[in-house]
Amino acid sequence: MKKIALGFLQVLLLLLFTKAMNWFVYLLHLPLPGNILSMMILFVLLQTKIIKLAWIEFGANFLLAELLLFFIPSAVGVIKYKTLLLENGLEIMAVLITSLITVMIGSGWIADEILKRREVKMSDN
Repeated sequence: MKKIALGFLQVLLLLLFTKAMNWFVYLLHLPLPGNILSMMILFVLLQTKIIKLAWIEFGANFLLAELLLFFIPSAVGVIKYKTLLLENGLEIMAVLITSLITVMIGSGWIADEILKRREVKMSDN
């Protein structure tokens, strides 16, 4: 029960941080989405150790585990565009496949680099 409450608080913290960045972007009329700004600032705060990973790790892992659920509404929304898919389906599929391969290669490379850095840190200790 304590772990669930901790995860809920961490997700709430991430949500409030994102809402604050959305408000900040709106207030300053920045040409950048608030969620992108919040990820950039959160990254900097984590790298500088101002925010410790342990403060948000469980909640962030929960959100990553449930990420697929966030794509269901967009997948259902595609049904509205049947004629577009029938007319331009091959082009759309080419873009999707190219994007998928690019993201998979990029994610694999980043994960490999992170793993190498962790191994170096572990061997140094």
